[in-house]
Amino acid sequence: MPEGRGRNFRGLFREALTIGSLLLLVPGLAFALLPDEEANARIYRELSPGVVNITTVVVAYDFFFNPLPGRGVGSGSIIDSQGYILTNYHVIQKADQIQVTLADGGKFSGRLMGADPNNDLAVIKIDAPSERLRVIPFGKSADLVVGQRVLAIGNPFGLDRTLTQGVVSSLGRTIRAENGRLIRGIIQTDAAINPGNSGGPLLDTTGRMIGVNTAIFGPSGGSIGIGFAVPVDTAKKVVPQLIAKGYVSRPWLGISGQDVTPEMAKALHLPASRGILVAQVVKGSPAEEAGLAGGNRAVQIFNQRVIVGGDLIIQVEGQPIEGMDALTNLIEDKSPGDRLHFAILRDGESRKLEIILREWPQEG
Repeated sequence: MPEGRGRNFRGLFREALTIGSLLLLVPGLAFALLPDEEANARIYRELSPGVVNITTVVVAYDFFFNPLPGRGVGSGSIIDSQGYILTNYHVIQKADQIQVTLADGGKFSGRLMGADPNNDLAVIKIDAPSERLRVIPFGKSADLVVGQRVLAIGNPFGLDRTLTQGVVSSLGRTIRAENGRLIRGIIQTDAAINPGNSGGPLLDTTGRMIGVNTAIFGPSGGSIGIGFAVPVDTAKKVVPQLIAKGYVSRPWLGISGQDVTPEMAKALHLPASRGILVAQVVKGSPAEEAGLAGGNRAVQIFNQRVIVGGDLIIQVEGQPIEGMDALTNLIEDKSPGDRLHFAILRDGESRKLEIILREWPQEG
């Protein structure tokens, strides 16, 4: 750096330090926030009281049947003035007790109103005065764009009502729920999400909920900038059913199957190189009533155990079917009572079946 420019820079630096010192000495003088900072502060100030801390107790038993209580923590969003709270299913899964702590420190017992394991969502309710409940409004997730700024509020590691900021990193991701079902349309964000954030809201810059923080990808169990949220449009569809009847009505086919690859087809001498080899048909299911047949013996192919002897599904609704995930996605877009037309191969012969979907049976 030229000598003249160096002296000028040092002079400006000393001047800045002097001004900064003087500002710090002036009582009551505060630095103005940038517009983005002010927006973040406003959203946190207005909406963080609507984020609750959820503590659960799950009682297990040791070999001698002695109770071993375990505790879990998570977050939730107050979604109306009657005390309904939206959270993740995995936050309250198998909980014997649910305790909800409000921003003002008040503690209330939570009742599970309904659960949707397929989307990792649940609704609980507390009996609290409406004036103590700050409702977080629903937004819309269909119009999100990659790069859009978002905010997450939750209780990571039990640290109450923490705000983190990031952007929408990607849209339309698919992750697998704990019950093995695929959750589609997931929002990916780099806003820091850690254990304890689960069930808390992902917000847009207008302060509306656009997702429910549900999972992270991180080998250490902490945030590395890859977090996932269930889109709020999904929550808006299932919440009324969870409140009204405790579950979500879904169509049911009733099979388990294995994806057929060209290599598998060649090894098993199958008549088609793609499709679904039906392994099992659930007794009393729509698939059984329509005559779909499962396998009858197991063979070892490429270090994989494969159930063979069942029908090979090659088309659904006139379109080639690639595998079980594709079939699951197709069925998820249907309703109980809808009819599906299958093209199958059985003993080398082509057949067509019509299957009428029914409501997925509820456990218990």
